[in-house]
Amino acid sequence: MRVATTLSVLVLGAGGIGHAVVTSLDTGIGRVDPFKDMKNRPVSGHGMNLLLVGTDGRNKITKREKEKYRLGGAPCHCTDTIMLVHISRDRERASVVSLPRDSYAEIPEHTDGTTGKHHRAHAVKLNAAYAEGGPSLTVRTVEHMTKVKIDHYLEVDFTSFMKTVDALGGVEICTARPMKDSYTGLDLGVGTHELDGGQSLQYVRSRHVDGAADLGRMQRQQRFLAALIKRATGSGVLLNPVMLREVSSTVLSSVRADEGFGTQELLALSKAMKGFTAASSEFTSVPVGNPSLPVAGIGSTVQWDEAKASKLFRMVREDRPLAPVRPKRAPATTVEVSPQQIRVQVYNGTRTDGLGRRVDAALRATGFNTTRGPLSAGGPEVRRTLVTYDPRWDRSAKSLAAALPGCELRAVKGQGPTMRVTAGTDYRRVTAVRAQDSNQGEFGAVKGDQVVCP
Repeated sequence: MRVATTLSVLVLGAGGIGHAVVTSLDTGIGRVDPFKDMKNRPVSGHGMNLLLVGTDGRNKITKREKEKYRLGGAPCHCTDTIMLVHISRDRERASVVSLPRDSYAEIPEHTDGTTGKHHRAHAVKLNAAYAEGGPSLTVRTVEHMTKVKIDHYLEVDFTSFMKTVDALGGVEICTARPMKDSYTGLDLGVGTHELDGGQSLQYVRSRHVDGAADLGRMQRQQRFLAALIKRATGSGVLLNPVMLREVSSTVLSSVRADEGFGTQELLALSKAMKGFTAASSEFTSVPVGNPSLPVAGIGSTVQWDEAKASKLFRMVREDRPLAPVRPKRAPATTVEVSPQQIRVQVYNGTRTDGLGRRVDAALRATGFNTTRGPLSAGGPEVRRTLVTYDPRWDRSAKSLAAALPGCELRAVKGQGPTMRVTAGTDYRRVTAVRAQDSNQGEFGAVKGDQVVCP
């Protein structure tokens, strides 16, 4: 994720960079004017809102790197990644909202700054706003869609991405299942991996490792950003002047920002965000109503859930946290599918009164979406706890089985999405589980420390 390198500027500032260092950083930032002649803008809310965009620039990557990391092809003059970052008024929280690049968008009426041609408002994919009108039209379009006033604009291409990660000593990523993408060359097994710059680029670009495509890629980008924050704030780089200068100069070699985001802003953030960690950040994506809305002349677009998206951005304007407050829990087993996404009907297969209610409550406590109405299985007493599932939901079944050690898994065609748990006489307890990309709370928001390696 190219914008990860940009946000790391804020993280570096959070470590207490001296005035001289920050001043030298300011001179390396390219400048743009995304707010020129903008009118009828949203009312300012509380806190600071930054629009981070990553462009598909690769002109500084070597021929060998292009071949090794599958970076061939011509770059597009468009935004590859778009994120809205809200820094809370008390500077203790950063809320990161991913905006799908293929989002259905209506570009406001505008005049092309290059050709001078006037364009009426029209529908496009969100990432095309940059191609038509650069940073200014991108900001206008996002403000029009979210009703959130953008205070600062930060832009970076991914040509310095690999060097930035290498300067930090790599980033640690954990995978709950194998990840392989023939398009990018990504090939990771289950477990913990220390990724260098090139491998990190493969990880954040991959969109063919599962059926989630670009939406799944956004989750991996968010997880990577959380891991990058963890490494930058916990590796000692902020206390090493030589390493700090190397990382900072690499990060800023491809950054462009508005004129208002300079030395004083970095100093203010560095002072206010001194204790910033991965746990201080939270991540989510715009709620989607239709992930594949066909539009004539544009193609397949991502349509937002209007009601939920409106509420999400209202919370951003009101400076409210997006991730739910989490009670402290014991370590949990990592599973592929979030328990919040799995519907479960519990049956008592024994003659023990109340067992069904206990199993239902225990599964609900670790996050499963139970019916809260356990039933009696009837028939002879069941010795071994049984989980039946429709083969189309086999990954969900495996996640449920991880919470019931020793249970039997049995596929039943046509059962549908609801899992059935028949508690047997061998039942002892439910093991806590969590997904790597937990879909928690109303907006599926998670804190950064939930998605990094334990």
